[in-house]
Amino acid sequence: MTPSTEDPAPRPGILITNLGSPDRPTPRAVRRYLAEFLADPMVVDAPRAQWWLIRNLIILPFRSPRSARLYRSIWTPDGSPLLAISRRQAAALKREIEDRLGHRIPLALGMRYGRPSLKDGFDELVGDGCTEILVLPLYPQYSRTTVGTTVAALKAVANASLSAPSMRCIEGYATHQPYVSALAAAVREIISSDRPNHLIMSFHGLPQRYADAGDPYPEQCEATAQRLASELELRPDAWSLCYQSRFGREQWLEPAADRVLHRLGSRGTNNVAVVCPGFSADCLETLEEVAVGLRRLYNQSGGRGFAYVPALNDRPDHIRALADILWPWLRPQEGSDRGCR
Repeated sequence: MTPSTEDPAPRPGILITNLGSPDRPTPRAVRRYLAEFLADPMVVDAPRAQWWLIRNLIILPFRSPRSARLYRSIWTPDGSPLLAISRRQAAALKREIEDRLGHRIPLALGMRYGRPSLKDGFDELVGDGCTEILVLPLYPQYSRTTVGTTVAALKAVANASLSAPSMRCIEGYATHQPYVSALAAAVREIISSDRPNHLIMSFHGLPQRYADAGDPYPEQCEATAQRLASELELRPDAWSLCYQSRFGREQWLEPAADRVLHRLGSRGTNNVAVVCPGFSADCLETLEEVAVGLRRLYNQSGGRGFAYVPALNDRPDHIRALADILWPWLRPQEGSDRGCR
């Protein structure tokens, strides 16, 4: 009998990724995490020698203890909220995909910084016999600082592997309808009993020069915001888009979230709701910076009535939306051979 010369059927696996978080809410663990994050040249592209001095002599010694205190304020019995939620997302998404496929499919979790690392997730899928990996970074809006650096890091991991599977990457889903519908449902649940006078859609910030250099992130944030406002049938004056988490002295995307909330509060606005459409899971930025910090600023400015809309986390409609995003890539069709760009 002549052996078949056909290639064996590919064995796919799914890798979902997010930013990551410290292992513990201690200055040492936070410093280790921040050192890895801030050393990424795709996140901070300052001259390396100058940035090394700033990072190691100024930022890490002073920011690590302060960030550790903030992490302790949101830490859960299961650890970091981002990691705990991401694990629940991975388990729920695996069940949803397997129910649709009718058979088992390997799915792993990897974080860009911290643990489990991208390499941990990659190695888990390779060890499970996967010959191709479908990567879903859980950032709805593409940026070089999030999806871009994830893809670059995974390429480095694959290049160092002796038997690397092929990889395909989904690089954003800013206007994917099931994702927008899930966002709208989350907003409606929060505001159902007391419709706010204003809805704030707050996205993580980005240095303006990154956008000037061609990063499509702000355009994708605006597209998401417009689609969500349309889904909720909001008047143009009933919602605002803004950006949070500014860092350093250079110009960042505007308008800034703190200035928007201060302006609304000083006008005596009542019943503001804030949703963060760029965060697929609650984390330090949403639970502390927004739900606590922006609430405090708004109230101190004279506003009354502040509601934070939780991230989509492992809501069933979010899990179904993520499965819908993955589904065309799991079923052979034209365009399914796209690789990581």
